[in-house]
Amino acid sequence: MEENVRHELEVLKEMMNNWKRGFMSWASPDGDNDHVLLEFTEEIQEQIYPYVTRLLQTEHLNDAEAREFMNYCYSQVEDLRNQLQEVETDKSE
Repeated sequence: MEENVRHELEVLKEMMNNWKRGFMSWASPDGDNDHVLLEFTEEIQEQIYPYVTRLLQTEHLNDAEAREFMNYCYSQVEDLRNQLQEVETDKSE
């Protein structure tokens, strides 16, 4: 992978981390935060997936690299889920 592509992927990761922090501000300690996860997932699908697909189509990424990056993206959804559960747990204690 070229250095400029690696840099672009790092920028995307940072953008996702910013989104995740923003979505945490939507967290309700009363639970029912499924809409937050859905919104975050939709951002990934609408903003990042097409970009990664285009990098793949233009051969800036190979299949394994694209898959690895998208797996990272969706692991961030799971990370957000865990963070939201902590907010809910803190409220119930």
